[in-house]
Amino acid sequence: MIKYAVNYLKNTFVPLKISDGREFPEDLDGKLILARTEKGEEVLKAFLVNSEISKLFENSKKTPEPFEFLRVMTQEDMMIFEDLKKEEVTSFFKCKELVKKHNLVMNLVQCRITFDRRKISFYYTAPERVDFRELLKDLTQVFKRMRIDLRHIGVRDESSIMDGTGICGKPFCCSSYLRKFEPINVKLAKDQGMPITPSKISGTCGRLLCCLTYEYSNYIEAAKGMPPVGSTVMTPSGLGKVCFIQFLNNSVAVKFEDGKIKEFTKEEIEMVDADVNVDIDVNRINNNYNSSDEKVDARQLKQLEDDRNSSTGNV
Repeated sequence: MIKYAVNYLKNTFVPLKISDGREFPEDLDGKLILARTEKGEEVLKAFLVNSEISKLFENSKKTPEPFEFLRVMTQEDMMIFEDLKKEEVTSFFKCKELVKKHNLVMNLVQCRITFDRRKISFYYTAPERVDFRELLKDLTQVFKRMRIDLRHIGVRDESSIMDGTGICGKPFCCSSYLRKFEPINVKLAKDQGMPITPSKISGTCGRLLCCLTYEYSNYIEAAKGMPPVGSTVMTPSGLGKVCFIQFLNNSVAVKFEDGKIKEFTKEEIEMVDADVNVDIDVNRINNNYNSSDEKVDARQLKQLEDDRNSSTGNV
């Protein structure tokens, strides 16, 4: 039975195993431990796994391969770990200087060094493929007796490993529980009546918000039976044109010939085959509802939708 797990990259929990028939130390929950991962020896926090989660781990085909538990971090280990964190910072800037020296179009994101100092990894984003052979030669001269790993990641991956807080006030989905990035386009925002402005519909990664997909099916369901924007409807106040739809509260905003706008529930209106002298400026109406003064640039929107290599799964 799986007793302990560690919180790994992108908030993934990986089971711990112990070799040679040994037993886990008492009360390992919440302690920093040294474990052997696919990258080498790494410092991770151990968590006690309850019986229900343990069963799920054992029965699931998606359970990650267990990491080998080595030992609980000692006081001496913690001092080494602190020095290692400082070394990662200095190594990051050394690499950044070399990137600048070779005029490479790549954005260095993070540097990680394994606890045993056998491997140093540099994570970077780049719009195109980078020829870093000369850079690698210089790095081997600086970081001797260390295996150097230059790892290309996408902009969404960058956000997921850097952590942070989204506009909702909660930790990034990509660094907390999201495992797979779904294709996202601006149509999702339009169909949900959101302001089509980059600052409102994009995340820290510079791409469309992942959460645009979460409630989309609910909006599609709520849109059933709703009159389209621009259609003529009969209301308790007379004939008018639909200028805006509030899907989640089941209401429709109608503009009348006198310029006034009123909201009605779906049950209070009826579509009619008639024409009224009402002009509907959809962009202006949307801006009034969303109070957005930001100008919309078509090129910016296209960039937000550009998901090529935005996630490589190479973390």
